[in-house]
Amino acid sequence: MLKSKRIEQIEKYVFEHQTVSLDELVKEFNVSKNTIRRDVQQLVERGTIKKVYGGVAVNHTTLESFTVRQTRNQKQKKAVAKAAAKYVEDGDIIYIDSGTTTLEMVEYLQTKQVTIITNNLDFIINSYPYPNLNVLTTGGVFERKTKSFVSLKNMDILQSYNINKAFMASTGISISNGVTNSSPLESEIKQTIVKRSEQVYLLVDHDKFDKYALMTYCRLDEVDYIITDTAPSEQYQEFAKKHNIQLVIADNEN
Repeated sequence: MLKSKRIEQIEKYVFEHQTVSLDELVKEFNVSKNTIRRDVQQLVERGTIKKVYGGVAVNHTTLESFTVRQTRNQKQKKAVAKAAAKYVEDGDIIYIDSGTTTLEMVEYLQTKQVTIITNNLDFIINSYPYPNLNVLTTGGVFERKTKSFVSLKNMDILQSYNINKAFMASTGISISNGVTNSSPLESEIKQTIVKRSEQVYLLVDHDKFDKYALMTYCRLDEVDYIITDTAPSEQYQEFAKKHNIQLVIADNEN
């Protein structure tokens, strides 16, 4: 196995098991302990895992704050949000996911008559001036790093909603690992929304491709639309065509 592929597989293995020993990694990947130490060091430097006594563990502190993420690729996020809002029609019942890109959609929904279900605190606040936006909150425990409500005690509340269109965010996407998220607390809500929605729109800027985070909340082929700011690689274009996913490239020149 190529070194780069092995390191990727080690990272995935650690994410799946949360904490593993070096001896376990040696046995799983059939390489020497020195090789595992070198591979692990690369992942530690990348920031995705951390060393613990006798092994390694997922580095949960890599979950960036909402404010930090909001300032990155701001122009591209707005372009993606604007393109996504064009698919919202009067009378729709939509879900707006927590995320810095989905947050930008409120600016482009100001004149529409829609019902919006969301766990995104900033979206709730920013939609306040527009009485035509009927906003329903999921409630739950407030997660400060993502500015979202998570850990619903009664998931049946979401199961009862008939959602036309869900506009979802992601920390990273890949063909092998699907649509991923850094916060385990949010993942159950995201999984439920994807299953309950007639159409799923994934809003991701170009930096999110070929990356993955701690939790996979749906397969990439469960998405109906991928809206991004730059055409992805041919591999993603072929995947989208094969699985009837509409690939939308937003105009970020305006």
